[in-house]
Amino acid sequence: MATQELDPITLQVISGALDTIAEEMGHILYRMSFSSIIRESQDLGAGLFDTDFNTLCESESTPLHIGSLPGYLRGIQDSLQGGTWNEGDVVIHNHPYYGASHSPDIAIVIPCFHGGELVGFAANTAHHLDIGAATPGLIIDIPDVYAEGMLFAGIKFYEKGVRNEALWKFLGNNSRASQQLKSDIEAQIASARLGVRRFHELIERYGKDTILSATQQLMDYTERILRQKIEKIPDGEYRAEGFLDDDGKNRGIRLPVKVCVRIRGDAIEIDLTGSSAQVETGFNVPFEGSTKVACFCAIRSLLLDAETSEIQVPSNEGSFRPIQVTAPKGSIFNPKFPAAAEARFTQVNRVIDLIYKALAPVLPDQIIAGSSASLSFAAYSGIRPSGDYWVFLEVNEGAYGGRPRSDGPDSIDNLMANTRNNPLEDLAIHLPMICDRYELRDDVLPGAGRYRGGIGVVKSQRILTDGFITHENERHHDVPWGIFGGWPGATGKVEIYNVENPLEIKEMPAKFSGLKIKAGDVHAFYAPCGGGYGDPLERPADQVLDDVLDDFCTVEHAKTAYGVVVDVANERVDETATESLRAQMRNQPAEPSVSRPVHTDVKAAASSSAVSQGASVTPVDSTLVEDSKTDHVDTIESATESLRNVYGDGWSFDIVYYSSYRGRTEVRGELRVNGIYVSETVRTEDGAERSAGKSLQSVAEQSFFRCAQKVLLNR
Repeated sequence: MATQELDPITLQVISGALDTIAEEMGHILYRMSFSSIIRESQDLGAGLFDTDFNTLCESESTPLHIGSLPGYLRGIQDSLQGGTWNEGDVVIHNHPYYGASHSPDIAIVIPCFHGGELVGFAANTAHHLDIGAATPGLIIDIPDVYAEGMLFAGIKFYEKGVRNEALWKFLGNNSRASQQLKSDIEAQIASARLGVRRFHELIERYGKDTILSATQQLMDYTERILRQKIEKIPDGEYRAEGFLDDDGKNRGIRLPVKVCVRIRGDAIEIDLTGSSAQVETGFNVPFEGSTKVACFCAIRSLLLDAETSEIQVPSNEGSFRPIQVTAPKGSIFNPKFPAAAEARFTQVNRVIDLIYKALAPVLPDQIIAGSSASLSFAAYSGIRPSGDYWVFLEVNEGAYGGRPRSDGPDSIDNLMANTRNNPLEDLAIHLPMICDRYELRDDVLPGAGRYRGGIGVVKSQRILTDGFITHENERHHDVPWGIFGGWPGATGKVEIYNVENPLEIKEMPAKFSGLKIKAGDVHAFYAPCGGGYGDPLERPADQVLDDVLDDFCTVEHAKTAYGVVVDVANERVDETATESLRAQMRNQPAEPSVSRPVHTDVKAAASSSAVSQGASVTPVDSTLVEDSKTDHVDTIESATESLRNVYGDGWSFDIVYYSSYRGRTEVRGELRVNGIYVSETVRTEDGAERSAGKSLQSVAEQSFFRCAQKVLLNR
């Protein structure tokens, strides 16, 4: 089809109409649904798509659901019952190895025909309470994808307008919450049918060629704007890393997450190579439906933020095109069939958090400090006295990190989740549960900074029947990071106890499956607190005072972190004592030393790029070499030569992070040799005789030297 150039007015009108259709689809879905996870939390996505499965418009709901729908459509294309679309077809699909985000997120897709010709699709997806998996509601510790419950790959729920009654009965007989499942699917069908009708009306008004030309122009426009913004970022590789607590079964085995953001002109690649291999539980991530979508979300949130952008940019496929995502097959972010992949949300949230961290050196005015970057997803279930199952899914809030111009928001779902909380009154009316506590945490403090981190929530739910709890959560060990002098935040925790035995509190791991509980047991979740942004000594003293008076900060913390002396009795700042204390603190080293990622140009300044190319550099600073010298590898130059002789060009060295804060320089370098990763961290106090630049170079060289020794002496 030859496209026609449309005038800006017509193009804008059609763009607005498409957005309205997507929003109306989303509204119909959550207003008609019966389960609280859709009705209240709005864990859903809806939109229109063309015949090439490009996103034409999307509802403003959970980002993960929107970006995932093209993956569903491509998966349906490979698995469609009968191989042909017909008018009146309704397809149900949730297979994680055919593009779905994960199995509980069931999609409903209806083709759009005009004059007998297929012109697009209306589709939505929503999280369902229970699909008959090994444990009620949520699943983590399971052996394979078959234990996730009902799997649908391109199945026609309706064919040419006729409902598959056998499938309808099958759905009702294989869910612990069958009535809610069936009712929610009916809401999805109504939503998709509305989308088909509205798309048809739009074509009737403007003509098929005009609408299809408009959608192409709108996608091209969005792509062009995003590429222009990417071009402003210096070319290079930007890296960050963190760890996940465990896989939900093998306790104490932490899982690495490594992110490399490559900027090349007007394109971005997100490379997750080096992250954990896939695990034996459901703690893996579907690549098409979740891993890629998380990376899309991170870049869109940074560069196409509707609140900060000077122009309105349509949300469509154009925002995905400049972004390439790489994850090795068999890794946690791209598992091999039939590995289970249901509990995947905390991993992708951490990817977004690390993308922000990696890009901090070149986007300091857009990056936030470390957020909770997790998800508290709890499944509560039991059996009523009537014998009926009850199942409830709850998404709990976290907290953002400090931002360039304001504190991190407290107690809010963060990064790519965007779900809403459930009204406690509604919960108590419909379910055998009582919320004993729901407030901001007061047992820990958020990361100090010019702008402090957000405060996480604590929520205690008391269960009134015998039953089960499954909980998907993270960040009980890896602390949300501070940035640009900001302090780290605080980790989360989970406790189980009974109100009749309040002293018998059991601290739980971040993730657990099918925990059997007794009536009266309490599940208490404590969300991580965000990291701080900027030097705490630069925070206005009156803001510190306000935090103290609001119980967001203690008097002692105000003094030790912010250098602010508070007179609580008179509710004022002792300005003289504060000025003196801050002057003293600025002139002495202080903890914590805050990790920061490094851009390629910075690495070059620290000689890492010169090292990787084998250039001549100065010997290792003898004041930093402790007992690590050998007879054969005793200088940077000899280490470089030995690596080249043994491995040729099959090695590289990168600085994973560095910090230079209040007199202390810290570098962590990583040497990669034939797929093997070796890391060393070097710290030193900056002396008066050594500039910060020379100190950075010196510790970077020492990190490389120690890594090279490990590899060469233990090969």
